Amino acid sequence: MSVSRLRFFKRCAEFLPRKEVTHIPRNTRGVYVLLNEIKAKKNYQVMYVGMAGGNRTGIHGRLNSHKKSGTKQKKWTHFSIFEVWDNITEPEIRELEGLLRHIFRKDREALPLNVSKRFMRLSKVRDNRMKEWAKRVKAS
Repeated sequence: MSVSRLRFFKRCAEFLPRKEVTHIPRNTRGVYVLLNEIKAKKNYQVMYVGMAGGNRTGIHGRLNSHKKSGTKQKKWTHFSIFEVWDNITEPEIRELEGLLRHIFRKDREALPLNVSKRFMRLSKVRDNRMKEWAKRVKAS
C-alpha cells in the first residue's frame, strides 16, 4: 500500500491564469487562493483565501462565482488550488482556511478580503507560554 506524501492535500495547482478555471473538475474540495499578478515585480498579491468543502459545490463553482461577483474581487488574475483527500471533512477544511486567514489578520498589507478578526477555534488552543510547552514535552 502506498503512503500519501501529505496528510491533508492530495494535489495542488499554483499560479494558474483565470481562464484555467474551466479545467478544474467539478466537486473538487479544498482551499483556494485568488491572486493578482504584479508584472513589474514578477510576483503575486494574495487577494482572497477561500474554501470549498461541501458536496454540492466545489472549487470550480466557487471560482466561477468569484469571476461573476462584484468589483471587490474582479482584480484577481490567477489562482492556486489545494485539493484535499476524500476523507478530509468539511470542518477540517474550514480549520485549514481559518488558519490561513488567522495568519493574515495582523498583516498591514493584506487586503481586507483576506483578514478575519481571529479564528475562534484556534484562539481556544492558544498558549504563548513556551517554557510550559517544553515542560509538558519532558513530562510525557
